Amino acid sequence: MQASFELLRRRRFLPLFVTQFLGAFNDNLYKSAMVILVTYAIYSDPTKEASFNAIAGGLFILPFFLFSALAGQLADSSDKARIIRIVKTAEIFIMIAGAAGLILHSIPLLLLALFAMGVHSSFFGPIKYAILPQHLEKDEVLGGTGLVEAGTYFAILMGTIAGGLLGSNHYNIAAAGVLIVAIIGRIVGGMVPPAPPEADAPPLQMDWHIVRSSITLVSATLHIPRLFLAIAAISFFWAQGAVLAAQFPPLVKNVLGANEEVATLFLAIFSVGVAVGSILINRLLAGRVLAKYAPAAAILMGLFVLHLYWNVTQWTPVPGALMDLRTFIVISRAEWVMFDLFGVAVFGGMFVVPLYAFLTTTVSKSETARTVAANNIVNSGAMVLAAILLTLLVNLGVSVAETLLMVAIASIGAAWIAWKLHKACDDEACRAD
Repeated sequence: MQASFELLRRRRFLPLFVTQFLGAFNDNLYKSAMVILVTYAIYSDPTKEASFNAIAGGLFILPFFLFSALAGQLADSSDKARIIRIVKTAEIFIMIAGAAGLILHSIPLLLLALFAMGVHSSFFGPIKYAILPQHLEKDEVLGGTGLVEAGTYFAILMGTIAGGLLGSNHYNIAAAGVLIVAIIGRIVGGMVPPAPPEADAPPLQMDWHIVRSSITLVSATLHIPRLFLAIAAISFFWAQGAVLAAQFPPLVKNVLGANEEVATLFLAIFSVGVAVGSILINRLLAGRVLAKYAPAAAILMGLFVLHLYWNVTQWTPVPGALMDLRTFIVISRAEWVMFDLFGVAVFGGMFVVPLYAFLTTTVSKSETARTVAANNIVNSGAMVLAAILLTLLVNLGVSVAETLLMVAIASIGAAWIAWKLHKACDDEACRAD
């Protein structure tokens, strides 16, 4: 562990770490501020609020579906540090639009910037996985990856809290914040050392036909049974996560009768829970690439969602104004709601983290970015479909609580796919490639 932290003193790692941290922080600062602003300061209709959150989630994910193939081609066949500089420059202009949307309370501007941030993240995502093996020694890659993941979860937590606190009453500060963070991110991103393509990487021949290039990339990855099952299981998880994340603010406001402080608490609990689950599963597996705990984790995640559903349906609204954080946490049933949410996140982290190992440890360095990009395409497709389904169901009268029940039932499918992966790939087979 001490050796891993030593990487934070090295130029070959620290600029990338900070760039990723700031990017994750800014994504969540903006998204959280936007959602809280719209939910608590613009709309006053439960159906509109739930629909907006579902649409916003889908808009952010859609670029991963559209542009991941292009991102994978670029990342494996170009200087990754140069791409980082271009992407971080674009973030500044995106956040100018986002800041204007926050100040003007303009939903079109807010959604436009959100979509553009999705494009930004879809190009940066494959790079952070593919660049580490180039800049780090073989025995440093695992530690470096762990630091990046830990930093990302912490950034998500801090960005979520900051956006939640600033979203409804201090949106001018939130607008300035997202722009300042984008500028700092560009400065730090410019310090990432060069990362030219590997010697065996294919020449850069971009296929700009989005549909064809995406199909080609996904087909080239999914024909490997292990990768197919891992990607399918990850996609199931993120589809469930998309529904849960979209419903947090409407659930807190319209079902539990609480204000934005409690909505921010829910998002923070979820981020911490996923981080805890990631640490626990790494300890259990002791560095081995195995999916043997994934089926049980999926079932337990579903049971916690089911218990959350039961607690929500049994909730007795408190008359009067929306509850603040202090009022909410002293309610006896609130403890169970927070416990359930934490359990969902912990077992969700235990489920999904090992599956990513199948994508990054069993392909060559020159193919890592494209493998991650293929996964992003399938994941984003599942999440967009989940967002569309959620929007339709909400407009048909399905309640927020009932969507939780649907997520709980879907955990059975996630567990089945994970079991198939475990049976198809024991430890030796996973290391064979």
